[in-house]
Amino acid sequence: MATRSALEPRPRSTSPTERVRLLTFTTLFAIGGTERHVVSLADGLDYSRFELEFGCHRRSGEFLEQIEARGLSVSEYAVARLYGPHALAQQLRFARHLRRRRIQIMHSYNFYPNVFAIPAARLARTPVVLASIRDTGAQLTPRQRRVQRLACRLADHILVNAEAVRQWLTAEGYDPARISVIRNGLDLSRFTPGAHDTALRRELGVPDRAPLVAMLSRLSRLKGVEDFLDAAATVAQRFGEAHFLVIGDNIDPDGSRYRSELESRAARLGLQKRVIFTGFRLDVPRLLSAVSVSVLPSLSEGLSNTILESMAAGAPVVATRVGGSPEALEDGVDGLLVPPRDSAALSRAIGWVLEHPEAARDLGRRARARVAEEFSLARMIRETECLYARLLESPARRKAIARFA
Repeated sequence: MATRSALEPRPRSTSPTERVRLLTFTTLFAIGGTERHVVSLADGLDYSRFELEFGCHRRSGEFLEQIEARGLSVSEYAVARLYGPHALAQQLRFARHLRRRRIQIMHSYNFYPNVFAIPAARLARTPVVLASIRDTGAQLTPRQRRVQRLACRLADHILVNAEAVRQWLTAEGYDPARISVIRNGLDLSRFTPGAHDTALRRELGVPDRAPLVAMLSRLSRLKGVEDFLDAAATVAQRFGEAHFLVIGDNIDPDGSRYRSELESRAARLGLQKRVIFTGFRLDVPRLLSAVSVSVLPSLSEGLSNTILESMAAGAPVVATRVGGSPEALEDGVDGLLVPPRDSAALSRAIGWVLEHPEAARDLGRRARARVAEEFSLARMIRETECLYARLLESPARRKAIARFA
C-alpha cells in the first residue's frame, strides 16, 4: 500500500523510498532544444517524489557531464537503424532493464526514441508509457510518420510543447484526448538584457560597436540557414558595420560537409569577413545579451527554445511564422514574424530592427516580460510533474505498479 500512496501528488517531504521511478529516453545529450529541455527538467525535478534515470541511443553530447554531475544513471542502447536483429536485441535488453529497475514511467522524446522505446516499454509492462513529440514532423518521411503513429498508439499519452504540434498530430490521426500541451519553460535569472561585453567581442573578432545579428540553431536544412545568409547579404549592404553570427553546429555524420556548404555560400555572397560560424556554445545567455537582433528563419518548429531564450535576454526577435512560433511571439508587439523561405522579408525585418533601436528595445522588454509571465521553468516543471502523477492515478495502473512492489 505504501507504493500506491506514493503515486499521489504530495509535498516535498515524501520519503525517498516511496519515489516514483522515472526513466527518460532521448537520442543523445548534444546542444539542442529537446536536449536542453530534458536537462532543465532533470535539474528542476522534485527528487523527493521522483527517482530519475536516463536511457539514450548515444552516450555523448555537451550536456552529458551536467547529467552525470547530478549522479543520474545513463544507459546506452546504440542502434544504427530501428529494425533488424541488433535493434531487436537492444529493445529486449531495454525491456529487461525496465523490468529489473521496476520503472513506473517511461518517457521518450521524438522519433527515434519513441519508435525504439515505446514497444519495449509495453513488452516490459511498464505501467505508464509517455511519448513526447516536439515538432510538426517536417523532417520525417511519410513512412516515418506512419511508423511513429503506430508506435505512439502503444503509448498511454503524448506530450507536446505547442498547440501547433497538437493540431498537426490530430490531423495525422492521433487521438486528441490522449494529447497534452505543456509549453517550454526556462530560468529567466540566467539571462541579462543589454550587456555590452567587450571581451566577448574581442573573442569573436568583431568591432566594439558593430551591430550583431545572430542566428542560434543546430545547423540543419530545415532551420533556414541559407535564408539567413541571403538576408545577411542584403542587410550588410545597408549597414556597413553589421556582423552576423551563426551559433550552432550539426551533430550528424555529414555535418561538417553541410557547414562547409554554408561557409562557401557566405563567401559567394561576399560575407567572408562579416559572418562568423561559432560552432556550439555553452554560454548562450552571454551571447544573446550582446546581440542587436536574434533571428530564427526555421522552416519547421514546435515551440523554439531559441525564441524563448532570446526573449528572456531582451533581444529583439525576428522569426518565421511556423509551428508554435506565433504562440511565443505576437507580431509587432514582442517580436516580428515573417513568412518562411522569404529572405527578402527576413532582411526587411532585420533592417527595421537595426534602423529603430528604441522601438526594438521596447520589443525586447515586452518579450522578456512575456517569458516571465508565460514561459517560466517552474511552471513547466510543475505541469510535467502533475501530468506524471495524473497518468499514474488510474486503478489499472495502480494495480500494474503494485506488481512491481
